[in-house]
Amino acid sequence: MAKIHFYCGVMSSSKSAMLGINAFNFNRTGNKWEAIKPETDNRDSITQIVSRVGISTPATALKNLDTYKPKKGTQFLLVDEVQFFSPNDIDKLVQIANTSNITIFCYGLKVDSNGDLFPASAKLISVADEFHVMETVCEMPRCREMASHHLRFDASGNVVRHGNQVEVGASQYKSVCRKHFYKMYYPQMQKIKS
Repeated sequence: MAKIHFYCGVMSSSKSAMLGINAFNFNRTGNKWEAIKPETDNRDSITQIVSRVGISTPATALKNLDTYKPKKGTQFLLVDEVQFFSPNDIDKLVQIANTSNITIFCYGLKVDSNGDLFPASAKLISVADEFHVMETVCEMPRCREMASHHLRFDASGNVVRHGNQVEVGASQYKSVCRKHFYKMYYPQMQKIKS
């Protein structure tokens, strides 16, 4: 049985860059790997995983993992934007790890811009052997706290509180700490005095 790793972080925490670095190192050491991602991730390329720092990794885009089988000889499977898959797809990854000697590295978001767990991420948290938090700083001015949430903004700069859980793109999102998320997402909440 091989291990499943979940590299989890907010947007701009270098998840896709880490995937690319791992792929580079696997090439350098002669390990066979393949990368997959959901078709939903069409932001930059359908055949590449492209990090914001410019690292590109060849990948196969899949609607789901129902009929997916790793190529013969694969030792490592890299899965980007794992939150856009389904809990059933996570079960398929578990089946691959349990019945093969393929170590699986998943990279993705934990929560959406409403502060709710993505269903695939929730499932992955419950089955992953290793959970790695990738950190970055809150994007609000002068804040030095670690970002843990995302805020989505409309064209007028207002926080979006409703709508689809999945909306691919980066310009309308900011990664923020918990304090700024609650302050901006729930402005009606009063300060609790201790």
